[in-house]
Amino acid sequence: MTHPLSVALAGLGVVGGGVLKLLRDNADIVTARAGRPIAVTAVSARDRTKDRGVALSGLRWYDDPVALAADPAVDVVVELIGGADGPARALVEAAIAAGKPVVTANKAMLAVHGAALAAAAEGGKVPLAFEAAVAGGIPVIKALREGMAANQISRIAGILNGTCNYILTQMRERGREFADVLADAQKLGYAEADPSFDIDGVDAAHKLAILAALAFGRPVAFDAVHVEGIRRISALDIAFAGELGYRIKLLGIARRNDGGIEARVHPCMVPAAAPIARVDGVFNAVVAEGDFVGRVMLEGRGAGAGPTASAVVADLIDLARNRFTPVWGADAAELSNAPSVPMSSHVGPYYLRLMVVDRPGVIADVTAVLRDLRVSLESMLQHGRAPGEAVPVVLVTHETLESSMREALKRIEALDAVLETPAMIRIEAG
Repeated sequence: MTHPLSVALAGLGVVGGGVLKLLRDNADIVTARAGRPIAVTAVSARDRTKDRGVALSGLRWYDDPVALAADPAVDVVVELIGGADGPARALVEAAIAAGKPVVTANKAMLAVHGAALAAAAEGGKVPLAFEAAVAGGIPVIKALREGMAANQISRIAGILNGTCNYILTQMRERGREFADVLADAQKLGYAEADPSFDIDGVDAAHKLAILAALAFGRPVAFDAVHVEGIRRISALDIAFAGELGYRIKLLGIARRNDGGIEARVHPCMVPAAAPIARVDGVFNAVVAEGDFVGRVMLEGRGAGAGPTASAVVADLIDLARNRFTPVWGADAAELSNAPSVPMSSHVGPYYLRLMVVDRPGVIADVTAVLRDLRVSLESMLQHGRAPGEAVPVVLVTHETLESSMREALKRIEALDAVLETPAMIRIEAG
């Protein structure tokens, strides 16, 4: 029999346990597709006594995960610890230095340190695989780096965070406010006790930075991603979106234009008929547009033990077959140096909701501001009258420069008839 692929696994949480279970439950399938058995032989985790629901007997245990890289019996290191720095980064660097292939699900580490890790991996001719780092079980890394490798990618967009998608879906379906739905999501385990990374868009931005690097053949540039979360989305805005024929989604969008690469994460209004608008609950979806393949959409579960373990083992099967590609799809010397385009240069239509005192002349004052900044209106909504009281007014613009829109918001908020900070949501085609 061909020598088994010996795997060291760092991190025995939900995903680590899932990897062990998948390799054991589907051993016959994995062996057939890998050309040889794949077996976890060494592990590292913080607590040896914890019951993880999978047998650990017979496995070599290391208290220090970095020590896995020095184990002479290990062929591949799988890093499932998480976090951009600390033991996770130290382990990956040590494994690459030791010439051992690495499989990781760590989007934060790749987004922040991916350029340096890729350079080290290329210099040492060591595979660095990360299918599980973006969108869980959806094979989006393979689709971009291999299936669409012959295409010039013009745009990639996606629902990259299941927690946010679940919250926005529940707000739309039940007409509830953000804070109430977030509390329910935490009780159900869809949101962490501290949900900041999810709801403030950071998790999605990590994933988008990786996708943009792959799509455009450029070293990863997390610092260039514009990031906004969903904390300020209200049930009122979701209701108005429905009336206008849109749904609100937190999207990660990267696009190539004449000035360079634009990368941004923020709430968007997308037409209700767009395929991505119908992706609800905890599901993720990614849309890529190539010059020859056209528009491709992948959808599935973006997190969880099973989907993420599936992606980890897919990488292990590739390594068992000696299949691997450069980290960002091309050798470092072939990567693009296209500049990052600032958010202020973005052009698109906008949704704007104001809470104003219902009195004569207010709309004239608002539209005067927009006129002065050359912001053209497509439509306006105002329901009913409440003289002297606060009423919502919704404006939808034609395509407008972001910097002009932001200046308009500052001037509109300063009007005495405007009672709270205006809500602004960008409109996307989907």
